Amino acid sequence: MDMVNYLAWQGRIKTDEGEISAQDALKIHLSLGEPAETALKAGDTLPPLYHWCAFPPRTTTSDLGADGHARLGSFLPPLPLTRRMWAGGHLTFHAPLKVGDPLRSRSEVLQIDEKGTPETPMVFVTVGHDITGPRGLAVSERQTLVYLNIPDTYSPPPKRPMPDAAIAARQLDVDAATLFRFSAVTFNTHRIHYDLAHTQQVEHYPDLIIHGPLQAMQLIRLAQAHRGRPPKLFEYRGVHPMILGAPLDLAATEDEDGGLKLYAGQSGHQGTQAHAVWEETQ
Repeated sequence: MDMVNYLAWQGRIKTDEGEISAQDALKIHLSLGEPAETALKAGDTLPPLYHWCAFPPRTTTSDLGADGHARLGSFLPPLPLTRRMWAGGHLTFHAPLKVGDPLRSRSEVLQIDEKGTPETPMVFVTVGHDITGPRGLAVSERQTLVYLNIPDTYSPPPKRPMPDAAIAARQLDVDAATLFRFSAVTFNTHRIHYDLAHTQQVEHYPDLIIHGPLQAMQLIRLAQAHRGRPPKLFEYRGVHPMILGAPLDLAATEDEDGGLKLYAGQSGHQGTQAHAVWEETQ
């Protein structure tokens, strides 16, 4: 793979403007499975990570690739690998965002790293996002995307067990309607979340895939509910695909720094790991 040309994408910048209206907030709220009577109204503080729904990709349907993602080569490098996934990220929350705030994002391709082997190439692309609202910088985010080729058969990584004891836990029923709604509110057209034929016949998963961002949003909600306020820092990473067909289990354990270690899993094994830290524990 000619990484020299792809490294030229480092430093590329794009900006966008967005908003979470009261109607948007209601749709997100309902998509996460919460009762409608507690939905937010104009001027209310947004829960953390709602900004993921504020800047829908500005891609026409004709410009989507076969997998449903926007075609590469504009902002992100045109890597010749057939599978693209959201691997994880790190966020710092600086100031609150409110329903109806005009928002602005500045995104930059920070780093491109080639890993794997010649037989199984893998490229990680790190993108930085700064989200600004009326009260100044609100969110600093570093997001990692991973690119690799689709294997001929489903070959997941080794399973990691969920924690034996948790100080907070919750189980969520996730079905195809949940995945459809979450794809809609995030304007995510990746076919593995709604197109069963593509998921099984092209990407060789056994069933539809539960979004990593959906798991992250549910984990930060668990953390906020347990502590009574949102964290200052939040990081997460996917460690195993979560397949439709079994409930999603959420668990939290105490960390030695006073934060929370968080896990989303299924059938006893982890899908997403996360870590939440509050200001006084840094």
